[in-house]
Parts: sequence; C-alpha cells; structure tokens
Amino acid sequence: METVVLVTLAASAVRATTPLLFAALGGLFSERSGIVNIALEGIMLFGALTAALVTYYVELPVLRETPGARVPYAPWIGLLAAMVVGGGVGFVHALVSIRYKADQIISGVAINLMAIGLPAVILTGLFANSTTSAPVANRLPSWTLGPLTFSPLVYGAFVLVPIVWYVVFRTPFGLRLRAVGEHPEAADSVGISVIRMRYTGVIISGVLAAMGGAYLSIGAFNQFITEMSGGRGFIALAALIFGKWHPLGVLGATLLFGAFQALETQLGGAALLPPTVVQSLPFILTMLVLAGFVGRAIPPKAIGKPFHKG
Repeated sequence: METVVLVTLAASAVRATTPLLFAALGGLFSERSGIVNIALEGIMLFGALTAALVTYYVELPVLRETPGARVPYAPWIGLLAAMVVGGGVGFVHALVSIRYKADQIISGVAINLMAIGLPAVILTGLFANSTTSAPVANRLPSWTLGPLTFSPLVYGAFVLVPIVWYVVFRTPFGLRLRAVGEHPEAADSVGISVIRMRYTGVIISGVLAAMGGAYLSIGAFNQFITEMSGGRGFIALAALIFGKWHPLGVLGATLLFGAFQALETQLGGAALLPPTVVQSLPFILTMLVLAGFVGRAIPPKAIGKPFHKG
C-alpha cells in the first residue's frame, strides 16, 4: 500500500513539474540574455488559451461530420499555435524592454494583467462565459515507455534539460547569450549583436513558457480555465533563481516545487488540513526555500539593465 502511495505521489510530482520546467527553462534564456521575464505567468496563460481554442476549432468540423471521431493531429496543431503565440508575446515583451527601454518588471506585470483580462473577453465572445472554454475531444496522447505513462510533453520537458545545458554552455550561441547578459558592452565590442541576442532569448522564453501552458490545457486537462496556471509562472521564476540560472539547478528546483504541489494534491484529497492552508502550501514552502538560498544565487550581471549602444 505504501509503495502504491509513493509511486502515485512520484508520478504526480513529475506531472506537476512539467509546466514549471518548461517555464523555468524559458526564463533561463531570457534572463541569461539580461532581460527579466516576470511575464512567464501571463505567457503560460496565453499558451494554455491558444492551445485549447485551436485544438477545439481544428477538431470541430470533423466532429460535426462524425461525432466521436478521433482527430489526433488537432492537439499538435494547438500546441504549435500556442508556441507561436508564446513567441509573439515574448517578442512584445522584448520590444518594450529592449527597443523602448521600458522597465522590464512593469512590462512583465502588464502582460500578466492582460493574461487575466483578455481571455475572459475572448471566452465571453466565443462561449458566452468568462471562465472556461468548451472541452476538447482530443487531448495530447499518453505515451508508455517501459513502466512510465505520461503525456509526450512530460518526456519532452525532461529531455529538454540536457539540450538546454548543451546549447547554453557548449555552443557559440550559448556563449554569446551569456556574454550579453554579463558584459553587453564587451560583447558589442567584439561584434556580437546584443539586441539580436536579447530578442532571441526572450522569444525562446515565450515559446517554452507557452508549451508549459499548453500542457495544462490540452495535456493535463481538456479545456482552458481562467487563471489555470495558478501561479506556476511565478514559482518557475523562483525555481530559476533557486537553480542559479543553470539548467541542472532548474531541474532540481522544479522537481522540488513539483513535489510540493503533488503533496498539496495528496493532502487536499486526504482532508488532513484546512483547504486554504493546503492550497497555499506550495507558495509557503517556496518562500521558505528562497529565504534560505536566494542570497547565494548570483544573477547575470547585466540583468534588468537596458543596453545603450556606443
């Protein structure tokens, strides 16, 4: 019995880690380039909304002709659309932060606020309610590899960790990305385009964060629900800091925070604590962890600082 509980808790922790890992790895690209991306929460919501809506409308004509039919390509198109929208939102954040040199925190907060208000308007227009989309009939599939059965995005998130490590620390692109986040003037003096690298980092950040959102709406669930990210973007940002802006550190931190969220689910089901305490548990534990470790994490030196060429 104890083994079953532990296996269930571990599987739940892995699933809870997936959207955090996508968002935190995305944030790594942005912040390694020197741009603070507090908009991860909002980008996840935009990605979740896009994935659900595109999947629903791609499968709808087929289901009208043949009710109950399988449309296996629909969620993949939804995922691709979410990535495009996430990259677009990342571009907007980059444009405001890099070209117009606006405060990066304010830009991120503005995107987060838009991600709360705009989906309600869209949902009201499409489904006559401001909180949920229509359920999709075709979610992302589950893949079985040995004893494991997860959404392909779960496997993808963990495979992404060594890929990101290699790209950031073993390629010329990664060297340039880190250079513009540490010493942009020095990077510019040797011919590296600081502006281009920062745009690229923030756009990649948006793509990955939107994948985390898409996992929530068409991987873990089958519809978009208002504010369904539930603060995961902010926890991902905390995991990025806790992981010291390193892919392996980010993996460890998101696994830890994913375990906190899995524990919240188990405690909520067992009704051992008041619901408000259980729901706040991941955030309380996150703050406690950061209180002990954030002082030891050294961010990129130029993070949050606009670049003035020449």
